[in-house]
Amino acid sequence: MTKRDYYEVLGVSKSASKDEIKKAYRKLALKYHPDKNKGDKAAEEKFKEGSEAYHVLSDDKRKNNYDQFGHAAFQGGGGQSGFGNFDFSSSFSDIFEDVFGDFGFGGSSQSRRGRRNNRGNDLRYDISIDLDDAFKGKEEKINYTTYKKCKTCSGSGARPGSTPTACSYCSGQGRVRSNQGFFTIQQTCPECSGEGEQISNPCNSCSGAGKTQSNESVSVKIPKGVDDGTRIRIAGKGEAGTKGGSSGDLYLFVSVEPHDIFKRSEENLFYELPISIADAALGANVEVPSIDGGKTKIKIPSGTQSGKQLRLRGKGMPVLKRNLFGDLYIRVVTEVPTSLTKKQKELLSEFKDLEDNKSNPLIKSFFDKAKKFWKQ
Repeated sequence: MTKRDYYEVLGVSKSASKDEIKKAYRKLALKYHPDKNKGDKAAEEKFKEGSEAYHVLSDDKRKNNYDQFGHAAFQGGGGQSGFGNFDFSSSFSDIFEDVFGDFGFGGSSQSRRGRRNNRGNDLRYDISIDLDDAFKGKEEKINYTTYKKCKTCSGSGARPGSTPTACSYCSGQGRVRSNQGFFTIQQTCPECSGEGEQISNPCNSCSGAGKTQSNESVSVKIPKGVDDGTRIRIAGKGEAGTKGGSSGDLYLFVSVEPHDIFKRSEENLFYELPISIADAALGANVEVPSIDGGKTKIKIPSGTQSGKQLRLRGKGMPVLKRNLFGDLYIRVVTEVPTSLTKKQKELLSEFKDLEDNKSNPLIKSFFDKAKKFWKQ
């Protein structure tokens, strides 16, 4: 049997958007669904054919493969045709969840969601550290409030000596169904909120919640190299789950305070080093600080211009979870004195008289260009 073109099956063009493809499949599925056409094999085949087409065209990767290679893109080594290569049973629930949301058709499938997730909530804790701690790493003890499993009822929510009973409204299923025309709508049970059971004798300590508020403390190791916005997960230290569900996690959000000297960009550090006009002109050896608390001697070459950047390899921040370090970049800034003694003024005036164009190439170059401009 020759397979029909998927676009033809859904009645859309190759340029159709995802919404148009979904709308076309929804219309086809409502028309040919087996619950609406009981015993009609032709309708069932059209329904499967449409579902297979939507399965392919609704996914960008599968759609691109189909556009390039046609049906051959999904054939196995034997080159089978028909519906042999479409795992209808495993894909059908995913397709309907995408197109129809939390609805079930007939009794063919139960909700994939089942009962609600009983896992406890995750918690957030904001912690602020300075750049030195981010460089060295540190261990911090934090205190926070959470909900722990109730000790009186061991988390069941029921008074000791009693047990929860199956919800009479949904018969313990956690879901209820109602018929609307050809369709059966399946929804969360409004009586037990999807738990499938009810507590007739709630625990006095937790009022049936199964958990109570508790003040907790935990020691947290902040690794070297953390940056502003780093998130640290502490598994199982969030709120307790319910009905045997696992506890949530505790997430630490780290903020790194600004430093008086260093500025950070990922693993690299930067700062500006002020030097005198004399050191810039004559050169000098200068001791500069590094983030590890030490000093590093650097050489300022004679004739260093303001704004020149020097690089010290490996003197930056540690790279998180790697045995590597960034670099330290030092931008030299020449400071012009703001107040001069009489003697200093005399010496500078004498120096100015001795200057020639060779000692100031940038100045000479600029005014040579300016003269050409002025002559225009």
